[in-house]
Amino acid sequence: MENKNMVESIKSGKIFIYPTDTIYGIGCDATNKQAVEKIRQIKNRDSKPFSVIAPSFDWIYENCIVDCDLEKYLPGHYTIILKKKNPDFLKWISDNDTIGVRIPAHEFVENIKEADVPFITTSVNLSGEKFATCIEEVNKEILNKVDVIVDSGKLDGQPSTLILDGKEVERK
Repeated sequence: MENKNMVESIKSGKIFIYPTDTIYGIGCDATNKQAVEKIRQIKNRDSKPFSVIAPSFDWIYENCIVDCDLEKYLPGHYTIILKKKNPDFLKWISDNDTIGVRIPAHEFVENIKEADVPFITTSVNLSGEKFATCIEEVNKEILNKVDVIVDSGKLDGQPSTLILDGKEVERK
């Protein structure tokens, strides 16, 4: 799919399986509540917060209280947990006062930048199951429920590193 069509698909609420610089994710325009809810259903996921791929550094500064040097971590394999300036911002993604923010070092992110919307980023698996490093590892049930699959071959398979209060933390 060419870039223009990819951007239109993002803006129209399509559900994607896509590559990051770590593992494959499932995502959509984070401002589209219905699409976000569909991802929760596909993953059998409760109300646990999702993270987003930010469309730009400006977007992060506009919406979050930044407590670290973003350029030290982004773009890259990090998810930075930041306080939201408005606790109600993207409440259907994270119902507390923080949000996880990423900008993966992968060319797919160019589509998100161009669409200029935050994009859900979560591993493409059923909740509690192993993440996928290639499309062949994705549960067939999930493959049949998405609109767009972007195959970038085998990925390195390390989930992103969490940054909280400017420090690396262990994933639970």
